[in-house]
Amino acid sequence: MMSVESGANLANELIRSFLTLEKIDVNIFRASPVNLWKPTAGRFVFGGQVVGQALVAASKTVSEDHHAHSLHCYFLRGGNPNQPILYHVDRTRDGNTYSSRNIKATQEGVPIFTMQASYKTEEVDELQHQFTMPSVPGPDELKDSADFLRSQLNEDMPDNQRSLILKLLEEKIHVEKRPVNPEVYHHKEQGEPKRYVWVRAIGEMGSDVKLHQCVAGFISDLALLGAALQPAPRNYRPSYVTSLDHSMWFHNPFKANEWMLYEVESPQCGAGKALSLGRLWKQDGTLAVSVAQEGVVRTIQTESKL
Repeated sequence: MMSVESGANLANELIRSFLTLEKIDVNIFRASPVNLWKPTAGRFVFGGQVVGQALVAASKTVSEDHHAHSLHCYFLRGGNPNQPILYHVDRTRDGNTYSSRNIKATQEGVPIFTMQASYKTEEVDELQHQFTMPSVPGPDELKDSADFLRSQLNEDMPDNQRSLILKLLEEKIHVEKRPVNPEVYHHKEQGEPKRYVWVRAIGEMGSDVKLHQCVAGFISDLALLGAALQPAPRNYRPSYVTSLDHSMWFHNPFKANEWMLYEVESPQCGAGKALSLGRLWKQDGTLAVSVAQEGVVRTIQTESKL
């Protein structure tokens, strides 16, 4: 059984800060508001944190040899970062190969999020294939996202832009991001709705497969909907962006604290919503995780380019 509070895993601040849950009853777990994160540019609890915490709760109820192979979520209401979140796990099915869980997250008795997660035991089949990993510069050749933001600070920039960058730099999410094209990634330039960014969690995490999957749930929401905004002219800015649904498929084992390439594209955006698709690739070219998300994306036009 997975224990995110045990042993060497305490060295990982991401887990301690964002994915630690208190067991209330057999199938009920609580996230303290002390550990809930509202991003600087967001209005609610970070969606990836809710995904990761829900997967932590579900993973605590399945056998050691069952690992998540897929999850499907709906965000029903924005999470209040000042209120605890309760995760209720329904042990829908336990089979020899597959097990299923339904998870409902509530605040003050009101549902804010639902997830269906499916787990399976390891098996081997000779039939196998995968796409080819994109050829892009490696993480050692790229600048960290935080370093790029620091390089944008200058005395002539408007106070509101300086304040936003400083707030972003103060955020301690314990995840390193190295975008292949930082100018487009940070909306300094207009680009196509596709992005590549190397990501990894910071700190020791041990070898628990379930734990790495939960951390990947957190990381998976960091770069998705931003791809849909990249084609927008620079005098357009987002007025409201939030997740509607989120799905993940776990293909091969990985370590979330080792570099993975996050390939993200947005095949469609319009009518106030956008679809983004993502793939997490290990450095050796193995496809680890596939991701899909639809979200609300609304923009407004400003008088001048930012």
